[in-house]
Amino acid sequence: MVMAEETPRPETQAASAQPSAAKPAPAAKPAAAAPKAGGHGAAKAAPLATLTPDMQQLQQHFGESVIAPAPYVGVLLQDKSRLPEVATYLRDELKYDSVTNLTAVDYIKDGYFEVVYHFQRSTGGEPLTLKVRVPRPQGNDLSEPVPSITPIYAGADFQEREVYDMYGIPFSGHPDLRRILLWEGFYGWPLRKDWHEAYYEGDTKPFDSRWPGGHHQLAEERVPWADNVNYPPGFDPLNFHADPDAGLYDSMAEGVPGLKVVTKNGYGETTTTVLGNGQALAEEEELRTDQIIVNMGPQHPSTHGVLRMVVKLDGETVTDLKLVLGYLHRNHEKIGERNTWLHNIPYTDRLDYIVGMANEWGYVLTVEKMMGIKPTERAEYLRVLMAELTRIQSHFWAIGFLLNDLGAFYTPALYFITERDLILDFFESVTGSRLMCNYFRFGGVSRDLTEAQLAQVKELAFERIPRKIDELEELLTDNEIVKARTIGVGYLPADRSINYSLTGPCLRAAGVPYDIRRVDPYGIYDRFDFEIPVLYGADVYDRYRIRVLEMRESLKIVQQCLQQMEQTKWGDIQAGKKAYNHRVPAGQAYARVETPKGELGFYLVSDGGQNPYRYHIRSSSFINLTSLKEMVVGHKVADAVVILGSLDIVLGEVDR
Repeated sequence: MVMAEETPRPETQAASAQPSAAKPAPAAKPAAAAPKAGGHGAAKAAPLATLTPDMQQLQQHFGESVIAPAPYVGVLLQDKSRLPEVATYLRDELKYDSVTNLTAVDYIKDGYFEVVYHFQRSTGGEPLTLKVRVPRPQGNDLSEPVPSITPIYAGADFQEREVYDMYGIPFSGHPDLRRILLWEGFYGWPLRKDWHEAYYEGDTKPFDSRWPGGHHQLAEERVPWADNVNYPPGFDPLNFHADPDAGLYDSMAEGVPGLKVVTKNGYGETTTTVLGNGQALAEEEELRTDQIIVNMGPQHPSTHGVLRMVVKLDGETVTDLKLVLGYLHRNHEKIGERNTWLHNIPYTDRLDYIVGMANEWGYVLTVEKMMGIKPTERAEYLRVLMAELTRIQSHFWAIGFLLNDLGAFYTPALYFITERDLILDFFESVTGSRLMCNYFRFGGVSRDLTEAQLAQVKELAFERIPRKIDELEELLTDNEIVKARTIGVGYLPADRSINYSLTGPCLRAAGVPYDIRRVDPYGIYDRFDFEIPVLYGADVYDRYRIRVLEMRESLKIVQQCLQQMEQTKWGDIQAGKKAYNHRVPAGQAYARVETPKGELGFYLVSDGGQNPYRYHIRSSSFINLTSLKEMVVGHKVADAVVILGSLDIVLGEVDR
C-alpha cells in the first residue's frame, strides 16, 4: 500500500501554498502539437480526435487557434486564459450544464500537465472532453495557475481542489483553494510521477523484489525504523509545529467575537490574526454570543464515517458550513497506477464498499472500451443481475441509516439490513465474498450460477424482497414523524442540483430524469422494461421516496433478467481467452455507470503497457458533497446530519 507521507513543506515551500508564489516554469511546448502515444514519450504519434458536431461548433466560435483536436479524444484549449469564456459558452449556448468530471494527468516526459474536463448535458448524451495544458514546473514548485470554473460550474469546487492537492496545479479565482484530501502541512504533490513515498519500491507492479524470483521482503524489514519517513530539505523536527487547519476558519470568522487564527509555518514563525470584531476573550462575559463555530465529527455513524463538518451557528441555525475530508485517504489512484490492469478489479471494491459490484463494472467497462472487446450474452445478463441486486441492497442500507440519523436508532437500520444480508448471502455463494467480490472480468465475469444459486435469487426477487419493500413503505412513507422531519428539509432545486454536478437519486428527487442507464446506455439495459422514477420535492423526504421507487424498478429488471437469461448458454461467461496480464492499447477513455449513489466514472490513460498510466475515479459521493453547504445553511444543526444522510455517501469513495 502507498502510504501518504505526512511531512511538512519546507520554508521555501511555505509561500507556494498560494498560486501567486509559483516560480516561473519552463516554456511550454506548442499546445497544438500532439504528444507521443499515450502522451508521455512513447515512439508512435497519437492520433487526433475526430470532432463531434458540438466540438466543431466550439471550434468555429473560438477559432482553430484556440480550439484544436486533442490526441485520442476531445479538444485542446490552446489559450488557457479563455477557459472561463469557453466554459460559459458550453453552459449557455451548447447546454452542457454540468461538469461531470475534472482531473489532471502528469506527462512528465513531455514536460506538461494536462487538466481534463468532461462536460455533460442533463438531458443526456456523451460528455464533451476539453483539455488544458500547463508547463510542468521544476522540482516541487506549483505550476502556472489555470482559471477556475467554479463560479460557472459549482460542481468544479471540490474537483479543482483535488487537482491542486494531488498535482500542485493552482486555480486562480477559486473561492477556497486549499488542500482537500491531505493536510496543509503535507510536503509534495502525490500524483506527480516523480513523487515517491517513504516505502517506495517501484513505479509499477510486479515489483522486482517479488517477480520473477519471488524473494519478497516486508518494507518494514528492509527499511530501518528510523528511516521510514521522507523529510523535506531543511526540516527541523525540534522546531516544527503543524497547522493542519490553515485557512479553514478564516472565511467563517466574521461576526464571531474574538476568534483568533494562529498560523505556524513549522519553523518557529508564528502569525496571529484576530478575526471577527477583534475582541479578546479575556472575560467570561464575552463568551456569550449568538455566533459560534462548532466541529461536528469526524465520528461514525453520525457523519457516516470519518467526515468532519465545521458549522457556524447563530443559535441553532447553521449559517455557514465547510467540510474537512481525507481522514480515510490512502491515495487509491496512485496505487491504481502501479497495479496491473487486472490488479485493479478487486481494488475497486474498496471504494464504496457497499456497492462493490457496481464499482467493478465501471472500471471494466472503461478498459473494455479501450480494448475494443464485448462481453458474452450470458455475462451481460449476469452483470445486470448483480448490479441491480447491488442497487436494492444499497438502498435498504441507505434508508435504514437515514432513520438512524433521524433518531430512530438501530431498529429500522437492523430491520432493513436483514434484507441486504440475504442479498449478500447470494453474492457470497457466487463469488466467495460478501463485499470484496472481485466478480467482473474484462470481457465477462469470473463464474456462472448453479441451479441452487438460481433458486436462491429467484426466491428473493419474486417472493421476499417485494413483500419487504411494501412493508417498508407501510412503516415509513406516511409516518408523521418522518414527514415532519424531512419534508422541506435540505431543499436544492433542479437548476442548482445540476450546476453542482449532483447525480443519482438526489438529482432525480429534484425532478431531473438523469440516469446513465438511459441517457448514455451501457450493457444491455435497452432490453429491459423499466422506468426512471422522478420526484419534485428536492428535499430529504423525496430522496427517501425516490430510493423506494428505484428499488421497485430494479426488482423489475432483476425479474426480467432472470427470465431472459434462460435463453443464453450456461457457462459462456468470458469473451476471448482468459489472461492474467493485459496490455491495453495506447489511448484515453472515460466511461461511467449508474451506481446506487450516482455517476461513477473512470478516466484511464494507457501507454500500451501492462499498467494504467493514469487511473482516475469520478466519485459520486465526493462530488455530491459539494452541494451540502447550500442544502444545510438556514436549517437547524439537528437537521445537518439528516441532510447529510440523505446524500448516502460512503467515505471509502469520498476519500479514496
